[in-house]
Amino acid sequence: MSRTESGIPIEPVYGPGDLTGWDPAVALGEPGGFPYTRGIHPGMYTSRPWTVRQYAGFGSAAESNARYRQLIAAGGTGLSVAFDLPTQMGHDSDAPLARGEVGRVGVAVDSIEDVRALFDGIPLDRVSTSMTINAPAAVLLLLYQLVAEERGVPGALLTGTVQNDVLKEYIARGTYIFPPAPSLRLTAETLRHCRSELPRFNAISVSGYHMAEAGASPVQEVAFTLANAVAYVRTALAAGLDADAFGPRLSFFFVARTTLLEEVAKFRAARRIWARTMREEFGARDPRSLMLRFHTQTAGVQLTAQQPELNLVRVTVQALAAVLGGTQSLHTNSFDEAIALPTEKAARLALRTQQVLAHETDVPHTVDPFAGSYAVERMTDDLEAAALELMRRVEDRGGAVAAIEAGFQKAEIERNAYRIARETDSGERVVVGVNRFALEREEPYAPLRVDPETEARQRAALVRRRAERDGAAVAAALGGLRRAAAGTADVLPPMKEALRARATVGEVCGVLREVWGTYRPVDADG
Repeated sequence: MSRTESGIPIEPVYGPGDLTGWDPAVALGEPGGFPYTRGIHPGMYTSRPWTVRQYAGFGSAAESNARYRQLIAAGGTGLSVAFDLPTQMGHDSDAPLARGEVGRVGVAVDSIEDVRALFDGIPLDRVSTSMTINAPAAVLLLLYQLVAEERGVPGALLTGTVQNDVLKEYIARGTYIFPPAPSLRLTAETLRHCRSELPRFNAISVSGYHMAEAGASPVQEVAFTLANAVAYVRTALAAGLDADAFGPRLSFFFVARTTLLEEVAKFRAARRIWARTMREEFGARDPRSLMLRFHTQTAGVQLTAQQPELNLVRVTVQALAAVLGGTQSLHTNSFDEAIALPTEKAARLALRTQQVLAHETDVPHTVDPFAGSYAVERMTDDLEAAALELMRRVEDRGGAVAAIEAGFQKAEIERNAYRIARETDSGERVVVGVNRFALEREEPYAPLRVDPETEARQRAALVRRRAERDGAAVAAALGGLRRAAAGTADVLPPMKEALRARATVGEVCGVLREVWGTYRPVDADG
């Protein structure tokens, strides 16, 4: 018998008997109505297309800005910023730990000058910007807001998302800085800041994508993502926020794999679980608080360096799964990303893939095309039940944070990743071009390379900027941030003033490291 990626059996034929006792009015509802199985808007793509958002960033701010302009000119409707590892870890480009990593896997951002250059010529009041940044999320969000204010764009007009999901970093990705307790404090304060100053900005994007890239199954992706979201909601409530005050600005981030049917079922089940969780556990009443709004990225982990053109096919199937599943925005990976950073042509092809789906197929012309499908409805029910059971196991360990500290989620994902690796090595799991239908000799490909002088130029610019600024003002502002972090005051206002005074990302994060310490992972509990 075949099984889904999550290990759920796939029957050769589904029929009415597989939905015995199934009430469509309860399980489905109407599009735009509770429990949002069929989508969060009544018209979905018939009234508004998904946001075409391409993830990009490399080298210097100027180089990344040129790529953003190219994507917008090609029809992109949203930007998604990739930051380099030093920025993600809260280090300046001239820090010893940054050596060799500046601008490699994303754009280097050290201070407000870099953010000015990054968005030069881009209308911030008309382009939605997503930032894949977590531990220093508040820092980058404030820099973005400061640049907008310099241009006369008020916070009320800014739209976009800051990922700000540090819990999944402890589970799967590893770009954490602080221990969970102060990290959650910073998350809650960022939620409060967005509510008061950036009302159209999503203050958090709870991410299952990176867990999936680490080997999580669809069931694990949904369960661990929603368990983390529950932890964030509890933190916000404990900080005095009402569920309906921040619930409408929560967002999510999922992967789309090539297993199209299960992926469609996954998105539908996730919406249903979240709607019921927000209403029944947290007492949310605003319909917007119950809606699981999510961005999707196609599965980078499924791309292959062998016969890379095949990735165009994989990405198309994955993007179709995301659209059929009702995503609000979508990033399609470039076919050459398993080799190096995407070339301009590859990035444009990825963008065009979405445009073909949006304009040349009939998929956007009806809401939830798979509704009532015996197979998809049964898969939705099975996936929902399995995800709820795994969420219960997290709760039994004291909730997401306690389970993370015990290594539970990490161990579960690693077990699944090992299973996938064994199945691939044995040939049970077919990867076209890798363990079947391989070429004896791969065709040459010329990848994009980051200018090796980028790091030296970034370091030199940083030295110059430190010399030009008012050092006493920076020191005073950082002192205010230190006092707030050591007490109970909101750290974002003094953080914003420090950044306005031209403090660097590394200096701001350094102050928080001094006060809050850094996280040290524990071994999994098996």
